[in-house]
Amino acid sequence: MKRVLIYIAIAASGICQAQTTVREQEQEKPLLTVSDAIKIALENNFDIRISKNDLKIDQTNVSWGNAGALPQLNANLVDNNGLQNSTQVRSDGTRTELNNAKNNSLQYGVSLGWTVFDGLGMFARYDRLQELEKLGQAELQGMILDRISDVVNRYYDLVQQQQVLASLDTTLVISKQRVELAHNRYTIGKASKLEVLNAQVDLNTDQTNLLRQKETFASAKIQLNQVLARDTKIDFKVGDEFLTDRTLLLPALEETALRQNPQLQATIISKQVAEFDLKVIKAQRYPVVGVSTGYNFAETQSSLGFTTSTSAKGLTYGFTASVPIFNGFNQNRNEKVAKIAIENAKLAAEQQNQAVIAQLGTAYQTYLTNISLIDLEAKNEEIAKENLSITMDKYRIGTIPTIEYRTAQLNFLNAQVRHSVARYNAKVSEVALRELAGNLSF
Repeated sequence: MKRVLIYIAIAASGICQAQTTVREQEQEKPLLTVSDAIKIALENNFDIRISKNDLKIDQTNVSWGNAGALPQLNANLVDNNGLQNSTQVRSDGTRTELNNAKNNSLQYGVSLGWTVFDGLGMFARYDRLQELEKLGQAELQGMILDRISDVVNRYYDLVQQQQVLASLDTTLVISKQRVELAHNRYTIGKASKLEVLNAQVDLNTDQTNLLRQKETFASAKIQLNQVLARDTKIDFKVGDEFLTDRTLLLPALEETALRQNPQLQATIISKQVAEFDLKVIKAQRYPVVGVSTGYNFAETQSSLGFTTSTSAKGLTYGFTASVPIFNGFNQNRNEKVAKIAIENAKLAAEQQNQAVIAQLGTAYQTYLTNISLIDLEAKNEEIAKENLSITMDKYRIGTIPTIEYRTAQLNFLNAQVRHSVARYNAKVSEVALRELAGNLSF
């Protein structure tokens, strides 16, 4: 009886001790919080950095010069030289010949050209460049949300894998106690050798499962490091638990998504870009007026002729104007195509709006189901734990067979894993909803 009481005390504390084994092994490693992981990803992730550079390009392109509204100032230099065999016959019959006659012509100066009116096309082009910058911002925001979602999901997958590892460690401790108990029962003649062998086989199976889970856990760390764009050999520990926000409401999420969802905002901006494209095309119906001025110096030298050298310098100025009259009906065709593009952009925005609302509705139903599963699996785990405790006590006093002991042990393990998976799935559902709403932040 004394020995049985000792085993009961050991079994009662075995589950708690086993669940802390993994944490003790990870304790010496630096802690990586989900906020730290997001910060590292925002700084290092290659896709985010590329998107940031694309946005810088769009921002750089927003200028009046790129829109064609500023003058162009050029410095010009033309230097022509020649050697010719020349013959000249004057009106009085005088004939002059010269071989290798040199001819030089030098012109240099500055010129300024400025289109002062092009049917307001320059203003439409500038507004279009600003909208393209906004489109780049929306695309960057979408990329950031996507990568943050990936980081958060991988981080909490690690937490969940760590919890499974602790559960398997618990099962291993229980199996070791079972082997020891079966061996003692066999020693005193209350059990057969077969019972000892079955217990040892189950112990080996649990050790194999634990090793496989350690491999999965290590691989998940490498994958998270890869997403963070840092050395994949960096080791770290993650938190023990994660909580799911149970207060999300679908109407509030839909309202936020209509204002902040990056994909939806991108389609709206694309429609505005198409409208400015039409304005640029319509501007081609109007006259184009430009002014020009410059200051030039010209000098020519000739070895043969009435004038051996000339030079000139001074200011030049003028203006140009052109009016489109007919271009093969291309103007009408281009305007029709631009109007169709606007209609398509409008339809794309409505389609994306509907898609976001539908995705939110589906994701919200999954979220509610996963929230309910957390409570259900928590109850199942408590029941399985109590069942295992009772089964262990009965096994020690020899009132139940080995198969029932193993079944209760596996039921408790599966209940723990399902509870952990339910919490992880609920967290993933929460992250998906926040990403669709465009307000994913930690």
